[in-house]
Amino acid sequence: METRREATPEDGVLTRIGQAIMLHRAGDREEARNRLSALWYEIGPQGDAFHRCTLAHYMADTQDDPRDELDWDLRALEAAEGFVTERPAGTAATPGESRVADGPGPRHPLIALRAFFPSLHLNIAADYAALDRPADARAQLRRARASVNALADGEYRQGLRDAIDRLQLRLDGAAGTP
Repeated sequence: METRREATPEDGVLTRIGQAIMLHRAGDREEARNRLSALWYEIGPQGDAFHRCTLAHYMADTQDDPRDELDWDLRALEAAEGFVTERPAGTAATPGESRVADGPGPRHPLIALRAFFPSLHLNIAADYAALDRPADARAQLRRARASVNALADGEYRQGLRDAIDRLQLRLDGAAGTP
């Protein structure tokens, strides 16, 4: 017998974020930004940290100004760090906090947020590089490199490592480092 999982309001938020991401990837950056912005205000500053992190992470990609992109990436990091520091170690997820993993079964939001850290730090490093702040970019790259090691082996981890290495080479080339 097949078990059906009930949709929750959280699922709806993630679905709407996903729809905005699809609009952005299809080339409608402005509409994606508008939808994410409306959803950001709907979620609010006290809303679910996983939702705020996810939304801000993707909202950064829709920005035209690198300073705005940095602001959104920092909001994503703040949401992720706030959740991690609030949750006592070993605390089990409540039913409303379950997330869908890459495979079947629920996924604790802390695990999902931890998977964001290397990408968040990498994005912030790229933002700082675009703003000609190489020292800040290098500091974020060190954090990205440290946090990527906590991920399980796989394509996601390797893709992040490769992107970290590419940005490091770009920063080293800009500084004249061989």
